[in-house]
Amino acid sequence: MSEQDVSQAAWIVTLPDHEATEDFARKLSEELRPGDLVTLSGDLGAGKTTFARALVRTLADEPELEVPSPTFTLMQVYDGLLCPIVHADFYRLSGGYELVELGWEEVTENAIALVEWPERAEGALNADHLDIRLDFAPGGRGRVAMLTGTGAFAPRLQRIKAFRNLVDRCGWSDAVRLPMPSDASVIRSYERLIKMNGETALLMISPPRPVGPPVRRGKPYTTIAKLAETVHAFVAMDKGLRALGLSAPYIYGEDLDAGLLLIEDLGADPVTDENGPIPERYAEATRLLVKLHSIELPQVLPVADGIEHALLPYDLEALLIEVELLADWYVPHIIGTQLSGSARAEFLNLWTEALGEILASPTTWTLRDYHSPNLIWMAEREGLQSVGLIDFQDAVLGSPAYDVASLLQDARVTVPADLELKPIGLYARERKGADPAFDVSAFARAYAIMAAQRATKILGIFARLDRRDGKPHYLKHLPRIEAYLIRNLAHPALAKLKVWYENYLPRLIPHDDETPPSA
Repeated sequence: MSEQDVSQAAWIVTLPDHEATEDFARKLSEELRPGDLVTLSGDLGAGKTTFARALVRTLADEPELEVPSPTFTLMQVYDGLLCPIVHADFYRLSGGYELVELGWEEVTENAIALVEWPERAEGALNADHLDIRLDFAPGGRGRVAMLTGTGAFAPRLQRIKAFRNLVDRCGWSDAVRLPMPSDASVIRSYERLIKMNGETALLMISPPRPVGPPVRRGKPYTTIAKLAETVHAFVAMDKGLRALGLSAPYIYGEDLDAGLLLIEDLGADPVTDENGPIPERYAEATRLLVKLHSIELPQVLPVADGIEHALLPYDLEALLIEVELLADWYVPHIIGTQLSGSARAEFLNLWTEALGEILASPTTWTLRDYHSPNLIWMAEREGLQSVGLIDFQDAVLGSPAYDVASLLQDARVTVPADLELKPIGLYARERKGADPAFDVSAFARAYAIMAAQRATKILGIFARLDRRDGKPHYLKHLPRIEAYLIRNLAHPALAKLKVWYENYLPRLIPHDDETPPSA
């Protein structure tokens, strides 16, 4: 199968024989979803019947399914794995008005529709669709398929094309694709690819982040919070971590413009079990941070020839807009109240004061999401390489304490206070051993401040995931994070902030003589 560019929304594929046509239909079926419309055209003998039959059989998961031409019935409906499949032939249609009599909208509302002779519908079909025209190849050898995505299908076709090019180039074109559970990201997703021999890889789908509305000084939230806007950040950090001998995924292939990466599958063995954190695995993950924080690290990393990625500072603007998520989402939607303008101003002033010493301290790579969902235990490797690393594209230059707090106050797994103290002690001892000038007391203060900042932010994020993104399962973690926040606010470095939380959010942070929420 070969191809060439035609336009941003088109793709030409050469199909040398009958088998190639069927194979292309099977691969295209992986990309179709309920509600999709595929129109099919071409001269007699160009392969429309072959393509349609292979597509319907694959979608129905019935290799021997009878798929007769719907020329006389106009429509044939099949049961599919995902949804119904509607195969239509409009050759005998007099015009688009007849679709109403056929009940076309009702039949195809949650179906995948394949339409031959679509021009007979006189433009009555959905404008967002994939058109496939099959023609004889020059010289009569094989067929040529021209795929054109219109409307919302145009960017989808470009991603389909980019994916097929990527897996063909890397030798994974015949792998089975299995979707993986999504994370908190609304733009990034993953698939596991499995070859016939059992070998696996991961497809990371991370298109460029859409520019959101301006929220402050003409800048969107993602820019202010220093979140990765393209896949370049992941590639740069991946190469940087691997250069240090750490177990970030090997990148088999990439399409930076499309935001597609084919990467090593590090496995699925976690650093936790049904009882919570596994101490020896958390200890190794802590030692990994000691290594990162004990050496001088570059602030600019290579992505590809002529392309570099500069890590941005985790500055006051970013840290403050994150804690404001508590006021924007958690307080109104979970607590059920609204902060006054003066209460919000006091909140930001106190956080600005608390973060001052953090911003005046040396910085290092802050991976930012260094916690159990993103740490893979690789028992076949030794030492620090036994900790597999993923999801580090939002890395910035920040306090060493941030990632330690991220690990030891895991948002999804309860880390009891006694268990939390042991890795903190390990971290402090090994940092002191590597650098006698390491200030343990200053680190303890930084840890409390950054842990409180992170807990405050996550309370807002999880409330937002529920209210804005329709992901209510994150709410179950709120009691744990609330308990972490209470734990952190007990440090003298946060005494003024503790009073603020007690005064304005007593349901969240009770006074000392009240009973706090349990984790």
